[in-house]
Amino acid sequence: MNLSNIPFGTTDWTLIEPVEHKGETGVAVWRTQQFGDIRVRMVEYTPGYLADHWCSKGHILLCLEGELHTKLEDGRTFTLKPGMSYQVADNAEAHRSSTKTGARLFIVD
Repeated sequence: MNLSNIPFGTTDWTLIEPVEHKGETGVAVWRTQQFGDIRVRMVEYTPGYLADHWCSKGHILLCLEGELHTKLEDGRTFTLKPGMSYQVADNAEAHRSSTKTGARLFIVD
C-alpha cells in the first residue's frame, strides 16, 4: 500500500451517507471514503449477518464492537472481538464473514 497525495484530513463518520449491502442473511451498512486507490470504511453488520459471497479482496480490518466470525475457504475459522484485527492480501485467502450478535468494523482496503 502506498499512501500518497492524501492531504491531512479528518472524517466524521456520522456525516458519511450509509449504503446498505444485503448479505445472504442480514445487512451490512457501509460508510465509505476513497483516497486514491485506498478505500476506508466504517461497516456495521446487523445481528445474524452472513456474507453472500467469498471475498478475495485484501483488507486490514479492526473490530470495534460486537463479534465477527471469519471463515476461510479452506475451512479455518477465526473470531474477532473488540480490539482485535486481521489482515490478508489480495487474492491470498478467500474469506466470508458472519456475526450472530452484530459487529462494527473499521476496514482499509
